[in-house]
Amino acid sequence: MRCREVQRHARWVRHAAPNDLDHVEALLVELRKLPLLQERRRGDFSRGSRAFAHFHEDAGDLYVDVRLDDKFQRMRVTSLGEQADFFSQVRMALRSAC
Repeated sequence: MRCREVQRHARWVRHAAPNDLDHVEALLVELRKLPLLQERRRGDFSRGSRAFAHFHEDAGDLYVDVRLDDKFQRMRVTSLGEQADFFSQVRMALRSAC
């Protein structure tokens, strides 16, 4: 699910700081369990040699840039529902890659 407003502000977000990542720690724990992903540093995941996902903060909201196909897309992951949607899409993308 892409958000036009997120796309419009995409240049101005900052990488998530450690205290930002604390808010999505449960999501990070689930991502770490996926065997095709490797966490290079906290909140920065790769699949093989390619970057896969990393987090940003903007105006109190958290976003993830994720490569579900050939390009990165930005998804908001502030709420638990958004995190669940993101994780579901990640699992589907990884399943189709096998």
